[in-house]
Parts: sequence; C-alpha cells; structure tokens
Amino acid sequence: MTRTQTLAAPGTGGRPAFGEPVVEAVGLTKVFTDFWMRAKARAVDGIDFEIRRHEIFGLLGPNGSGKSTTIKMILGLLHKTSGRLSVFGREPSDVAVKGRIGYLPEESYLYRFLDARETLDYYARIFGLDRRTRLRRIDELLEMVGLAKVRRRAVGEFSKGMTRRLGLAQALINDPELLILDEPTSGLDPIGTRQVKDLLLELGRRGTTILLSSHLLADVEDVCDRMVILYGGRIQSEGTTGELLADQNRTVISTPTLDEDTVHEIEEVLRRRGIAIDGVERPRQKLEDLFMGIVERAQSEATETSGALQGGRTAAFLAGEEAAGRDEGEALIESLQRDEPAPARPVAESVAATPAEETAAAREEVLDDLLTDRDAGTAPASGPATPAPERPEGHDDAVIDDLLGDDDRSRGS
Repeated sequence: MTRTQTLAAPGTGGRPAFGEPVVEAVGLTKVFTDFWMRAKARAVDGIDFEIRRHEIFGLLGPNGSGKSTTIKMILGLLHKTSGRLSVFGREPSDVAVKGRIGYLPEESYLYRFLDARETLDYYARIFGLDRRTRLRRIDELLEMVGLAKVRRRAVGEFSKGMTRRLGLAQALINDPELLILDEPTSGLDPIGTRQVKDLLLELGRRGTTILLSSHLLADVEDVCDRMVILYGGRIQSEGTTGELLADQNRTVISTPTLDEDTVHEIEEVLRRRGIAIDGVERPRQKLEDLFMGIVERAQSEATETSGALQGGRTAAFLAGEEAAGRDEGEALIESLQRDEPAPARPVAESVAATPAEETAAAREEVLDDLLTDRDAGTAPASGPATPAPERPEGHDDAVIDDLLGDDDRSRGS
C-alpha cells in the first residue's frame, strides 16, 4: 500500500500540504559498544516517527538525548543497531539520496585557509554544479547570509557566528529537497538567529522539507509544524506545536486596555460563577522583537559594523525565481539540437546578457588555455614536436597574474 495521503499544514498560511513521508523510522535503535562488543550506551532506544514532504519537523531535547545520533543515522553516517529507517524510500546509505540532502552539522568543519567564496565553490563542485550556476548561487547565498563584504577573507579569521552563517550557505548550495540542521543558531547573535528562523519559514513556504534539531526551545516553537521531544534516547512527547503548547487549564482573553471600573465589573461577573481572576497585567513583547527594533533603528541611522551584516533577501534559486531563466535556456538548447533558429530575444535582454560575468568567463577560458600550454610544454612528448618559440622567463605567470587581477577588479566593480 502506498502512502500518498496529504495533510494540511496547520496554521502555515500558503504553505503546501504535507505529502508522503520523506523519512520513516520504526523501532529505530542505536547502541554504542566497546572493543569487546559490550553495550556502553543506548543512545537511541526504539523510536518511531516520520517526516512528511513540505514539513518543518522539530527534534527537541537536551544535550545527550539522542538528537545528533538520530540525524547521523538519517544521513547514513552511522549504522542503526535495529529497527527500520528509510530516506526518500531508500536506505540512508544509498548514494542516490545524498544529492537531495543539505546538512549543517552541530560544528561547522570548514577549511580555514579558503575564503568564503572558495569554500562555497568547493562544495558546489562536489555536487557537480556547472560554473555559471556556481557563481550565481555563491553570490546570492553570501548576500543572503550577510557575508558579501567579507567573501575574500579567510575562513580561519571568521568568528563562530560568521562560520555558522557560512555553514548554512554551504548546506543550501545544492538547493536540497531535505534540509537537516543540527543546532543551526548555535553561536549566532539575535540578528542571525532571527534571520535563520525567517529563512526556514521562507523555505517552508516554498515546500522544502526541513528537520530542525535544537535544544533551544524558542527556535523550535517559532518555526516547526510538528516536533518530538527526546530524553534518554526515547520519545517522551510528540505532536503539533499547537497541541503540545496549549495550556488546557487556563483561558486568555485579549482586549484593548481596560480601566479599573471595567476590570472590577468583569471580576464580579466571574466571581458569581465561582471563578477568580489570577492577575491582570499588560502583555509584553519578546526581547527578540525589542532587540531587532533597536538594531533596525541603528541601521536606519547608518551606524557601521565591521562584522557580519544583516542578510539580504532569500537567494533567487531557493525562492524558485531562477526557473524562468532555466526554461528559456533549455528551449534554446532544444532548438539548436533540432537545427532550428533560436527564439528571438528582446534587444534589452541581449544587451543585459553580456556583462562582467561573460567577460570573467572568457578570461577564465584564456587562463585555462595558458595553464594547459605551460603544462604541455613540460610534459614528455610522444613524438617529434616543433619547438615552441622562446618566451621571456616569467611571461606566462605575468599574463596569468594580469588576468586574475582584471577578473577580481571586474567582480569588485
């Protein structure tokens, strides 16, 4: 029997309905053993849960409750001891599912001598993205996480919060169907924390399936549709956010400000029914909202900061805005394969299609040719070859340096 029933996402306003399960766990157990195979710790103890497509699912619990172990089994980094676990209907160790997952570990392990752009380019190459897509996504992600101004700075010079921002960009570089975040706001300031939560809500509206693991209750409460609470490797409670947080023993009535006489009248009505008012107080805003208001006010006054900036808009490829351009490109390729004339494009688009990006691409091709020529000159020849004309010593290096310098200047402009 196939399970394709969809559930409405509660209180999600415009979110896609929940679809079929992406992750299914039944009796999932992980026992760590010592050298003699004796059980040392039962990190996960027979848990059952499922994460449905388009859902933001919370994995909540204190340190040592089994959250990270569960995530590592979903990723195929740890083998389960017993039970059943599937991801996209396959075994977690199946390589076919890896390209559909984005993962931010609890600690970001990045190469400290690479800068931010080189780091994202490295991970984008692992996923096999072409050069044009890599360049576009890298710039969009760095702008989104507030690191565009420090993209040439070595990662080893980043603060922990800046490293977490870069790690989040790395987790999104392949536009994943399933995004797994282990303590994503660890080390972030309130600005970064709010930005991450807003990003998760935006991705949820787009339909990305998200697994959020955290011991920070406010993070899970603000963004998750459903959650499970772990303790001692077992599920202690589960349900939607509304179900778990509803206080069945109290009723809150919200009104505009009331004067003393009105409060006394309401109190008399309740007393006649045998109900007493516990207290009357004015509602308070969250400290996070107050902090963000102060920061936005400071930014409007052009106060400068030398660290990470507040992020920009969600990257276009994450918001699904690059689909139109990709459809046009695919149509052009199909027409060329059929030897048909390419579809006409407006003059404005033709002019806009050859900016510094095209110039950078041409320079990189020239650079590749120069490097190839230099390598070929030092490789052993398989047969007689015409000797190359002599060049002044350091000629190639000077040309390469000049090209790289022009490229950096064009990007900076």
